[in-house]
Amino acid sequence: MNPADIEARIRAALPDAQVTLEDMTGTKDHWRARIVSTAFAGKSLVQRHRLINAALSEELKGPIHALTMDTLTPEEAAG
Repeated sequence: MNPADIEARIRAALPDAQVTLEDMTGTKDHWRARIVSTAFAGKSLVQRHRLINAALSEELKGPIHALTMDTLTPEEAAG
């Protein structure tokens, strides 16, 4: 899957998101994502991951086989 498409899906759900993607295997189906957004403030790790899983729900059924996430608030990312 194209990284620009993944970023667009995440940014549609979290407009302020800063997204960094790494293709873990070179096959464009195993990704590591670092996502920084104010939307994560006050949310648990599970809640943060659920936001991203919801944004990529269709892609996680097929073109994305694995997704590792670091979900941070801007304050967490700076520290």
